[in-house]
Amino acid sequence: MYPVIEPYEHGMLDVGDGNLVYWETCGNPEGKPVVCLHGGPGTGCSPGMARQFDPEAYRIVLLDQRGSGRSRPHASEYATDLSVNTTAHLVADIERVREHLGIERWMVFGGSWGSTLGLRYAQSFPRRVTEVVLVAVTTSRYAEIDWLYRGLGMFFPEQWSRFREGAGEGATDLVAAYDVLLNDPDPAVREKAATDWMAWESSIVSLDPDHEPGPRMSDPAWRMAFARLCAHYFRHRAWLADGEVMRDVERLHGIPAILVHGRWDMQGPLGTAWELARAWPDAELVVVPKASHAVSDPGMAEAVLAATDRFARR
Repeated sequence: MYPVIEPYEHGMLDVGDGNLVYWETCGNPEGKPVVCLHGGPGTGCSPGMARQFDPEAYRIVLLDQRGSGRSRPHASEYATDLSVNTTAHLVADIERVREHLGIERWMVFGGSWGSTLGLRYAQSFPRRVTEVVLVAVTTSRYAEIDWLYRGLGMFFPEQWSRFREGAGEGATDLVAAYDVLLNDPDPAVREKAATDWMAWESSIVSLDPDHEPGPRMSDPAWRMAFARLCAHYFRHRAWLADGEVMRDVERLHGIPAILVHGRWDMQGPLGTAWELARAWPDAELVVVPKASHAVSDPGMAEAVLAATDRFARR
């Protein structure tokens, strides 16, 4: 990837509801604008995200979605109100950042959950989007969420058994059960639920036996925010009607896109990306033969760089 670079501008944007969203820009101030949407929900941005773009060609905008990263209030704090943290709120926040920075149109880049969010933003504001690059494509259909927290257990039975036990005896909707535990008044209950949730998430992100969780996994506040936001979003099915993103794909027609997906992505099986590419005439699907969900898997970084380089001077 390209070298790590420091932001030349950053700030906190008041988006309402008591929320401040952190944003930063790096690369070429006169370059092609691109907004990067992180996964999770709740991972927050990392310096590595900017490395996926040519810093001489792009004006790279990173933002931490509500409740995550450097945005405030943080979802790790028990008192943080998540009722004003929904997909619609995040889409509106992205548009507010664009207006704040005076950007007329920009490219949208998103990975994993960020691909669902990027698709929904592009469908809401298609005239503001020049191109789209998505990595590890998801659309948050109900079947996709059910697969992630139930169906996938057939491939990771030992890990899923522990995840199921952590939800509590008799729990049938595991995501809803964890959402309750992660909002329990007892901090010990919340911490155990966050630890159990992250154990499942980290076990399914890659099929590489040598894959190691990132350093942020050891941060209790990061774990809590990630688990709490994931359970919050997916308990409510991301506040999307089932299949809504796929159904509204016609709004994206005319926007060039590249979809990069690992052949052996277990978190989000290839079928979703394939269906999206079939329904979106301007989208090209790039399948990485030896990769799963993690961008660190063999061939993923090269495929992502090839996509962003192709659009760099378009």
